[in-house]
Amino acid sequence: MTLRVLICYFFIFLFSNADAARPLIVDDARIVDSKACQVESWARKNTGSYEFWALPACNFTGNFELTAGGTVIAGSETTKNPNLLFQGKTLFKHMEINGWGTGLAIGAVHNPTINVERNLTGDLYAYIPTSFSFVDGRLFINTNIGWLYRRAESGTHHVTFGIGSEILVTGRTWFIAEIFGQSHGGNPFYHVGVRQWVIQNHVQIDATYGNRFISGIDEQWFTLGLRLISPAIFP
Repeated sequence: MTLRVLICYFFIFLFSNADAARPLIVDDARIVDSKACQVESWARKNTGSYEFWALPACNFTGNFELTAGGTVIAGSETTKNPNLLFQGKTLFKHMEINGWGTGLAIGAVHNPTINVERNLTGDLYAYIPTSFSFVDGRLFINTNIGWLYRRAESGTHHVTFGIGSEILVTGRTWFIAEIFGQSHGGNPFYHVGVRQWVIQNHVQIDATYGNRFISGIDEQWFTLGLRLISPAIFP
């Protein structure tokens, strides 16, 4: 399929349903629409380095979202090799308005040089995302509980946890706030930001700020992101 045809399909199905993810770190119990794809991309400024992420994902079967992407890190002296992330996610219960949903995500990062504490990913990880919808879909509460295995720390195991909120400010603007961390990882992190639909449910931009509780500026970060969501493009 040519790029021109894909673009045509994109705008023909402009108002088809799609749900949210980026810029959340605490994941929600939603996946890309059946037979559709998305690309989440963002730049992240840490103290002393930059991360450039791209995470394409597709739902080929209807209830399984496959993500394969990664990040390149640029520091003050050098650019490190890319880190590759692979993840599969499915839902046990699809979320409904004023209801709830839950699922399972399992993933791996190849040769991670990212700060895994601030991304809740590591060499191997799994978590259960659960989401609750309130006020006719204008407020969502997301919770994660999971497991993280880090080879870089002699094969240590950690429990990961997080709770976050998505609040509709206007028809196209959402405010997000979340707290997350891991066992034996010190104080948890907080993360706040806004996301704006440029084209409702298909083109989104966002900006966030994060840091560790009771910390200075050494562990803070800023992000700017772009999310593109396609209509159904697979038979």
